[in-house]
Amino acid sequence: MTSVPSGSRARTRQAILDAAIEVMARNPAASLGDVAEAADVGRTTLHRYFPERSDLIAALRAEAIARVDGAGARARIEEGAGAAALVRLCQEYFDLGDVLSLLFREQVETDEGGCDDGFDAMVRRGHADGSIDPELPPVWVLNLVWSQLYAGWSYVSEHGASRHDTLRLVLRCVSGAVRPHP
Repeated sequence: MTSVPSGSRARTRQAILDAAIEVMARNPAASLGDVAEAADVGRTTLHRYFPERSDLIAALRAEAIARVDGAGARARIEEGAGAAALVRLCQEYFDLGDVLSLLFREQVETDEGGCDDGFDAMVRRGHADGSIDPELPPVWVLNLVWSQLYAGWSYVSEHGASRHDTLRLVLRCVSGAVRPHP
């Protein structure tokens, strides 16, 4: 069983993971040296925490899952109208751009291939309460969310748009797309 570092070791490990997320989201072929440089640690320090690239990838997977799960919890998707919960989830996920970019590029694999039970229940609740078009299956809504978030992150990085304005556009597109049409 691997022990979880504490104190300065935990801070150094987290700095390496944060740097790896940022560097690898922008350059999937980034070397461990690139990650060490971005984390402002030496390569030997990085290798003490993550001896092989596969060790770093495994830690990134755990970090990505924890951050995505945390965003889902903060969004409280089990509360309120389905569409309102969906908007809260998009707001939380928007701040995970680099983490989700790793997932999209399949640099960090998860076991989840489709909707989890909570997302599915949220969309079905939206069908029942009339806030989400009942013709839209949950997996469609999930793919819509991912595509709009990706479009938003691309807009910010490629055009220098403000994150605030871009999030507003993402939420407008998702809300409009799931709204029931007469």
